[in-house]
Amino acid sequence: MNGQVFQVLGPVVLTLLLTIVPVAQSGKVLVFPVDGSHWVNMNILVEALHAKGHNITVMRMADSWYIKEFSPRYTSITLRSEGGFGEEFLEMFISRLIGIMREGSTWARLKVEIEMWQSSVKMIETESEMIVNMIEDQQLMQSLKAANYDLILTDPAMLGGIILGHYLKLPIVYNVRWTVYSEAHFLIAPSPLSYVPFPMLELSDRMSFLERVKNVVMYTITEILVALLITPISNALCEQFIGPGTSYFSLTQSADLWLHRVDFIFEFPRPTMPNIVYMGGFQCKPSKPLPQDLEDFVQSSGDHGVIIMSLGTLIGQLPDDVAEAIAEAFAELPQKIIWRYKGKRPSALGNNTLMMDWMPQNDLLGHPKTRAFVAHGGTNGIQEAIYHGVPIIGFGLIFDQPDNLAKMRVRGVAKTVDFATVDKDSFLKTVKEVLYDPSYRENMQRLSRLHKDVPVKPLDNAIFWIEFVMRHKGAAHLRTESYKMPWYSYHSVDVILFLLSAVSLIFLTIYAVIRYFCSRICMRKTKNKLK
Repeated sequence: MNGQVFQVLGPVVLTLLLTIVPVAQSGKVLVFPVDGSHWVNMNILVEALHAKGHNITVMRMADSWYIKEFSPRYTSITLRSEGGFGEEFLEMFISRLIGIMREGSTWARLKVEIEMWQSSVKMIETESEMIVNMIEDQQLMQSLKAANYDLILTDPAMLGGIILGHYLKLPIVYNVRWTVYSEAHFLIAPSPLSYVPFPMLELSDRMSFLERVKNVVMYTITEILVALLITPISNALCEQFIGPGTSYFSLTQSADLWLHRVDFIFEFPRPTMPNIVYMGGFQCKPSKPLPQDLEDFVQSSGDHGVIIMSLGTLIGQLPDDVAEAIAEAFAELPQKIIWRYKGKRPSALGNNTLMMDWMPQNDLLGHPKTRAFVAHGGTNGIQEAIYHGVPIIGFGLIFDQPDNLAKMRVRGVAKTVDFATVDKDSFLKTVKEVLYDPSYRENMQRLSRLHKDVPVKPLDNAIFWIEFVMRHKGAAHLRTESYKMPWYSYHSVDVILFLLSAVSLIFLTIYAVIRYFCSRICMRKTKNKLK
């Protein structure tokens, strides 16, 4: 009897359920990423979007080294040109920078800055050639237009995705922390230099007078260098493919949504905008069990615990003398050490140190026996350390790494090593301070609690807003129209000049009237005297 009832009512119940439960609509997303560690972040969004049933197409360069051509989660389109972000170029560039930094002089510091600007310009020139070849490939452009994508997800650290998005007239969503110009906030949000430190200066939001002077001067110098070295190349591409009078600055600002890879646990409080969505730590996740051999090594540390060391995706090795000093210092510690390193094996390596080509960093950071993290200071590693509550010993070698670590020092969760002068004793002293001063761990665990105490997980929030842009064909209501204003209107220079002119005219008129009447009075007195 029950079986007969189910046969009769089953289809009806199923139909009712289908009408009640909303059907997820699959979207089509074009992804134009930046390679290297930036792709590690982008790939997490790609995986999450794929899991929600969206169709993903990823643009990759001929010299891609992280972005694989074949994946079960996306379809790839490989461009014939290089993108200027190849593994060989970056490894040579970073090796040269590290060699210069090891000199430890003011001139060496200046040389590092010059090298970084020269390499940035070279990368932009290489990418510009790729963009020209890509847009002029009419067959490719027609196929992209015919695909009817719902949006383009790109990283504005490079030019290509922004220009392609505008060329295809798609809603644009950024996975962002850096743009070609600077840190993303400086391009879209008000950034008062009195308490918003300019990137790379290792300043906090509580600056002394001289620090504020440094902040303003370095900001001005950087703006001038960008205007001289980068803007002409960028604007020429925008005018060529988007239209006359178009600037890269305005194109970048006009994106619908900025998914920012920080939060205010990591970043200093500052003004923001409605279309900036913070997803700091979106790549973080609970740790998984370690492989048995690695778990046995960790457990052998006893109550002393373990220290893990990794210098990220770009820095595979260090100068031999630095590696030897680190190995010698580690050998004197009672902790066990797990060191991800691809360089020459140091002769001073102790029995307590396990050297690996690759290690499950997130799972090790989440292990209860992990006591400290020796790191280069990249955003991903710092976010994972915050998530798991592990204090940091930082090297801060290149790009944003010193600045990231400076933020952590202010919060009392990290101590940095001077790479130019590091030796066994100074490194050992720094490691011991972080290990045995409980404030470092307590402060980091407090940050971890703050980071996790949110109503929606950062990744879920990011995916919601990407789908929001799909559903509504953009997010223009969140985007200020200030990017369409000339600089003098944005800063009210024209208004100030008008008001100054008006006030000046009033004062001049009053002065003229007073002078006229004074003159008349004087003339009358003179006439009276003559009479």
